[in-house]
Amino acid sequence: MSAQRPKPGEYASKAADWTDAAYADAFAYLDHRAHLVASLGIALSPGDRVLDLACGDGGLGEHLLTRGLAYTGIDAEPAMVEAARSRLGDRAAIEVGNLNDYVPADQVTATTVFRAVYYAEDRAAFFARVAGFTKTKLVFDLNPRQFSVTDVTSDLETAGFRRVELRPFFIPQTRRLPGLATGALKSLERTGPLARLALRARFTYLVAAVR
Repeated sequence: MSAQRPKPGEYASKAADWTDAAYADAFAYLDHRAHLVASLGIALSPGDRVLDLACGDGGLGEHLLTRGLAYTGIDAEPAMVEAARSRLGDRAAIEVGNLNDYVPADQVTATTVFRAVYYAEDRAAFFARVAGFTKTKLVFDLNPRQFSVTDVTSDLETAGFRRVELRPFFIPQTRRLPGLATGALKSLERTGPLARLALRARFTYLVAAVR
């Protein structure tokens, strides 16, 4: 599978206000994402180390840090790395690195990659490399209309992940909703067949691949 490569410098000009521009309600979207990172598959505990590949400006990092998790962000765009360092300060480690070859010096409890797994030049090889330095789980988003869930699950199992759990994610990225509507969508995520029907038209899965 060929990767969808970003154009050189594509994200440099967007780094300064990436999170605010990318999400209509950044808090609702990223806080729910962080909740699922911490709870889906196997629950993380305070002090567990999360490696966030393609971290952007570290918006997710804020919500993981508030849950007591240790956070390291990696991004290929130096401007994003500087934005993440400015946002998170000395609360997190932020480094320049490409998800296609980055390997941390030490193992991490969990690895995340959001809105970027399609940049993997070889998805199976990417999963295998992540499995080598991840002790507990890999968490990422998956568009089931773009990628075969069966194929992705097979690649994860071949890489050494023993269990794959999928959770629909229905908080909209580009529309701010009232609190009651947001709560209703979170409930809809747990409705099984109805949630899978909604995924035929829009939204994504969060995938937790457990070691």
